[in-house]
This record gives sequence, structure tokens and C-alpha cells, in this order.
Amino acid sequence: MFDKIIIHGSGCLKGKVNLAGAKNSALRLLAASLLTQDRIKLINYPSALLDAQIHVNMLEVLGKKTDLLNDSQIEIKEINGIKSTLNWKERSIRNTLLILGALTARLGNGAVPLPGGCRLADRKYDIHVMLLERLGARVWEEGEMLCAEAPHSGLVGADIYLPIRSTGATENAILCGTLAHGITRVWNPHIRPEILDLISLLKKMGAKILVYGQEHIEIKGVEELNGAEHEVIVDNMEAITWLAGAVMTRGDVEIEGFPYSDLEVVLAYLKAAGAQLYINNKSLIVRGSVCYPIEISTGPHPGINSDVQPILAAWGACARGESRIVDLRFPGRYGYAKEMAKFGVNHEIRGDMLVIYGQGGSFHGARVNALDLRAGAALALCGLVAQGETVIENAWQISRGYVEFVEKLNSLGAKVEWSV
Repeated sequence: MFDKIIIHGSGCLKGKVNLAGAKNSALRLLAASLLTQDRIKLINYPSALLDAQIHVNMLEVLGKKTDLLNDSQIEIKEINGIKSTLNWKERSIRNTLLILGALTARLGNGAVPLPGGCRLADRKYDIHVMLLERLGARVWEEGEMLCAEAPHSGLVGADIYLPIRSTGATENAILCGTLAHGITRVWNPHIRPEILDLISLLKKMGAKILVYGQEHIEIKGVEELNGAEHEVIVDNMEAITWLAGAVMTRGDVEIEGFPYSDLEVVLAYLKAAGAQLYINNKSLIVRGSVCYPIEISTGPHPGINSDVQPILAAWGACARGESRIVDLRFPGRYGYAKEMAKFGVNHEIRGDMLVIYGQGGSFHGARVNALDLRAGAALALCGLVAQGETVIENAWQISRGYVEFVEKLNSLGAKVEWSV
């Protein structure tokens, strides 16, 4: 398996690039397939993503049969029922929490490995435990497994009050509520594009779900769900990555299928920070410009997602002046700044704020480590701008969330290669 990416900078990105299906949507849709014994077909499915491949393997261990029709379509079927315990010894992903919710909702019990995924500060799962318990389940840890059981003939609808606008907890509450007895209301939900995409699939499957803005979601439980066909939304994080790369390298890139409506806030900030953007039908053209310093604070949608902040830190490194980033949700995510420092990027962490002292992108190639998925992408952007060679170790992290990352960069004129 290739573990390193080598980037020969510096050059500008030019050309067209297509967006793959969204990782943060596809994984949730895969979990939703556990709620029915009928066939689920996903279109615009990002089959090359490492996390998607792990999730599909988990489904197969549980008893599902999956067929890749091509690189962007998958069918999920069930022949002899599914198991309630996910016996999995390989790398885990955080989506095991949603698998647990789906198994408990449909079978009345479930057991999964403790969640994995990116280590973003202190990412606990107590909210997931709370919502399952509110729906009548008993939840406990047993060794390296997280277990749940609904002893009284399944989950029972209830009012769930989320203490924070958690994406994962909102999704899990929706999945559980679809087959719970009675009505489930999720208060203070996180309404974002991936969650609306999940709701869209579940409605096609026969779920009864109403969204009352950011106030609450109401789910009326049904006896069973049927199969459906659904197209995965495009990946807005990939869209922002190519946008930032085009501006940072002073290139000229057309991003096809750009999701304008999902990214209005971050686009406003990037335009103010120097991005020259032109709408062309369903695509976005990014023309060569200069990065200006940026000041952002992450928050619930439609605000700036925490996933975006490493990419914007790379933007700040290319600006001339001081950029400031505040992430109150995952302040421990700033670990990538130490890796950026190896390029010659000066920074300082003041409490919950990361300060980047940009020098106009005048930095050198370096050997750096991809601490997580988005950090890896941000380091790659810095490597495109840096003079000389950059080596990104643990670059497999990038493949968790980007389809053909290296191939797309090379199609835009970059000089990038995988290495063992």
C-alpha cells in the first residue's frame, strides 16, 4: 500500500476537475442500508474512499451483500438476514456509532467496536449513549466493544435534547427514530447538507420525517423500511480544497458541479480574502489571484465547518500578514500547525485560537506527517506552493476522504506521485 505522497512544487493548477460523492454523506447512507432487508442502490458513490471501503466490508461482515456496478454505483442487498454483532479487528471508523444505532433500531440489540476515525481532540460518544438511552436502550462497554439493547420490544420514541449541535448524534437519532415505536423529536439538531441527504434517502425508504428548521426534527416510527435508489450529493470539502488550491497557486481551475448553496458563508469569507470566483452554469471558475489574511470562527451549518479550518490555515500561510482561526468545537485540531511549521510557516496558539503569520507563501518543501484527513489535504496544498520537494507521510489519511487525489492534482498540471 502506498503510504507517502511526493510533491514537486512550485506550480499553478490549471484545468477542469470533477467532484466525487461526499464522504460525509456516503458513510451515513451505508449505515442507513442496515435498516432494511431490501435493495439499496447509491449513485455518485465514492467507492475509492478508504473509509467507504472499510464501511462496505463491515456491512458484509454483518451479512449484507454488496456489488460495485462501476466506480460510482453500488448495490446493497440482503439474503439471509444480518447479525447484531460487528466482529471487526481492522481499523475502525467513527461510523460504527451509526451502525450500532441502526442495528439496535432494527434488531433490538447491537454491538460494535469502539469508534475510530480522526482523533480530533477529545471526541467522546456520550451523546450517542444518551440518545439511545432516551429511546429505551441499555448501553454498556464490554472490552473493546460498545453494546446496546432495547429489552422491551424495541426502541420507543422520545424527545431527545442535544446539548450541542452534533452532526453524528443528529444522524444517529434520525436513524433510530425511523423504526422506533411512536414519535421521536430531536431538539437542537445540526441541519447540514449531509444530514438532509440522509433524510432524503430515508424518506425514499418510507420513513416519516419532518424538519422544522434548526429547532427540531420529528420522526414518526414505522414498522419497516423498504429499498430505494439515491444519488449521493457532491463533496463540499473537496470543492473547497480545489478552490483553495487554485487561489494559493495562482492558477485557473474550473470546478464542475460546485455546490454553491451549501457553501455560501465560506465563499463570502474567501471572496473577501482575495478569491476571484466566476459562476459558469453549474461550475465555478477560480482565476489566479492573491491570498489575503483571513479571520474565521467555525460553527454549525451554515457557518464554517470544522473540517474546513486546516484548509483555511494553509490559505493563511500563503497570505502576507496575520490570519486567525478559532475552533471552539475541536481546538485540539491545531496539531497540523506544527507540521506546517516545517515548511517555514510561523504560527502561535493562543488558547482556542490559531494564529498564522503568513509570509506570502515563500516557504520551502519539507517532510511532514498527515495527522488526519483534512490536515493531510492542507499539507498537500502547502506542498504545491513550496519551493522544492515535499514528502507527506501517512498520506493514506487523504485517501479516506478524497477520490483520486493525486490523479486529479496531476490532471491540473501538478507534479505529484505516490510512494511506498
